[in-house]
Amino acid sequence: MLKRALKTWFLWELLIGLSVTGRYLFKKKITVEYPEERTPLSPRFRGLHALRRYESGEERCIACKLCEVVCPATAILIESEEREDGSRRTTRYDIDFSKCIYCGFCQEACPVDAIVETQEFEYSCETRDGLYYTKDMLLANGDRLEKQIAANLAADARYS
Repeated sequence: MLKRALKTWFLWELLIGLSVTGRYLFKKKITVEYPEERTPLSPRFRGLHALRRYESGEERCIACKLCEVVCPATAILIESEEREDGSRRTTRYDIDFSKCIYCGFCQEACPVDAIVETQEFEYSCETRDGLYYTKDMLLANGDRLEKQIAANLAADARYS
């Protein structure tokens, strides 16, 4: 009882808290001044999605719809049609990023590495319509970031 009273009168919990603050007061700070300073990102970072093309310029997506099926948030919508040569290609490939949870299942399910998640995380919009990406927008992301995507896939290949 006396011990409890002394702890209360001498504000023991407050002194413990101040000792933690004092220990870290003179240590080197680890704060990152974003956006001037950047921390390195892992090759496995999951950010903005992109559709890739082959070196010939043809889109990689074969409209198997595995990414649409595996998406737990039902954020992907695919429509396809058959071409003259008998192969299927997408006519519509939309992702609603207001639904997407960036789980990476779509990338893992794709047999031809058509849909990938890039290291882009700095994108914003003022309306929900801005978070709805169409096939053309996703292909533009892939064209713009192809070097980064290829480097990340190469770095991650040894873990697959």
